[in-house]
Amino acid sequence: MPELNSWKSEYAGAFKNLGALYDFLNIKPDSRLEQVTRTYPVFIPQALARKIKHSEALFREFVPSLEEISDPEKGLEDPIGDREFQRAPQLIHRYSSRALFTPTSICPVLCRYCFRKNELSPSDEIFSAEFSETLRYLSSHPEIKEIIFTGGDPLTLSNEKISFYLEEFAKISHVKDIRFHTRYPVILPERLDEGFHALIRKFSERFRTLTLAIHANHRDEFDEVSNSAIRRLMTLPLQVLSQTVLLKGVNDDPQILRELIEHFLELKIRPYYLHHPDQVKGATHFMLGLEEGRKIYGALRSHLPGWAIPQYVIDVPGGEGKIPAFNPEGHSYSGQILNLKGGNFKKA
Repeated sequence: MPELNSWKSEYAGAFKNLGALYDFLNIKPDSRLEQVTRTYPVFIPQALARKIKHSEALFREFVPSLEEISDPEKGLEDPIGDREFQRAPQLIHRYSSRALFTPTSICPVLCRYCFRKNELSPSDEIFSAEFSETLRYLSSHPEIKEIIFTGGDPLTLSNEKISFYLEEFAKISHVKDIRFHTRYPVILPERLDEGFHALIRKFSERFRTLTLAIHANHRDEFDEVSNSAIRRLMTLPLQVLSQTVLLKGVNDDPQILRELIEHFLELKIRPYYLHHPDQVKGATHFMLGLEEGRKIYGALRSHLPGWAIPQYVIDVPGGEGKIPAFNPEGHSYSGQILNLKGGNFKKA
């Protein structure tokens, strides 16, 4: 098994400016891209940059593009309504039984399609820390059974900080389940160190379930280091799920998605979510039509067993939450989306 180096040193050595990145990739720099990175910075660890050298799909996922600023009027700053459903510091309560916890704005990579790309700043209100207020809110809402660590990427936090939060959440009797959504297993697998393993073993006895949802969009994101780190995760009392975004020019092809899902299965990762792309300001070039997405998903259903197929979902703009995006009666799209809360229909 490959040795896992210090993830903090890998993080510190990431590419943070276009000049150094383009030199590494042996690409002639485009000075116009500096306009992009003034609004949407670049951050790419060197191990990922080595993969990008050999993958057009990863280049599109992670390297800045002029498309990000080509039409500044298109897209939404907050496409899934985070701010509308912020009920306490660092806490978004959109669904009755679960709440999103946003303890950090920092990620191991800055994805060009990120639905929070206009929010990922420590000064953004959804990351404002006042943990005592967060605990008061959670304690007074017994309907909340699950806390979902998101961000930013929650594994950016130290093991000690994660342990602190879990200790406090464990004191709230109605909080039964903990979930982490993360990119670290494929971007900086060194983060999954022995301290993290010990943390999972410890808190598996304090909660009903611990879940890690790994975000990956293309088979090229994986290498032997990430594969080995994920296999080691599978020895823990931990449920491991996948999360993928359907992206134009990256994975909008049934065969590409099939290869990715089959790799999840080889690693014993349970396919969970396939997200239709959100209407993100600065990332609308990744969008594709819902009818096209349904056709791609329908093709997956023809080639994979039912238990291996992720849920295809769309986040309704304005904060309505996730709803199924696949229509078993046909691929066509009427322009209406079912509002599950009110039982009526809403324009997309």
